[in-house]
Amino acid sequence: MFSLNNTAMKKKVGELFESRKGQMEELLARDFVNNGIATFPIKISSYDDVIHPLSVRRYETLNSDFKDLVELGAGVIPPDCPIVLNIIEDCLTEEERKTIVATIQEYYAYNLGIVENEEKRHTKRFILMTVGLVVAAFLLWLSEGLDEISRELIFVLFWFMGDTLCDYILLTGHDLRRDRRAAGQLASIKVTFSKSFDESDYTKEEVNKLYSEIAQDVKETIQDNTK
Repeated sequence: MFSLNNTAMKKKVGELFESRKGQMEELLARDFVNNGIATFPIKISSYDDVIHPLSVRRYETLNSDFKDLVELGAGVIPPDCPIVLNIIEDCLTEEERKTIVATIQEYYAYNLGIVENEEKRHTKRFILMTVGLVVAAFLLWLSEGLDEISRELIFVLFWFMGDTLCDYILLTGHDLRRDRRAAGQLASIKVTFSKSFDESDYTKEEVNKLYSEIAQDVKETIQDNTK
């Protein structure tokens, strides 16, 4: 009878788990991505499934369950794929559909703004640390005639600046760029409505049209920020 009580068997099974390979690309191609576009369907039964029932008109916000589901799906979609959110329903008025589209776009535009502000804060810190590192290196070079304690203080300053700078270049900067792209992807989401879900087989013309719309949207946001 098979048993995991044996230490060697436990180790072997653990190694098998560690060596198992995922099939993300195949699963994504099967479930979400078609011709470079990711379609994510969500079925709703009422307006409140999308818009929080406690929010008031003109200050609508997304229902947390709906938002979590959208972000869960976006989390596994490749960062270079446009996302089409297909809301399956037969209960909404045309006015409610317009409100839903606007609320989704505005919510993720706000999120993108938060990521941008965080990126700007870290960029300022990066510049400050770079200047500090240069100053600390210069002081260290001039400290030949100083006593040992003073040299150690300058060296600690130099080490701190260098460590912070390396952390930004190797870790924080990468994470910020990843978060920036993910937030931009969600801010560029396209929302459609249908009464049933049929797997979308996007034609070349439809793909080009979607990319053109996204490019135009991005261009408009850049122009708005330069005014």
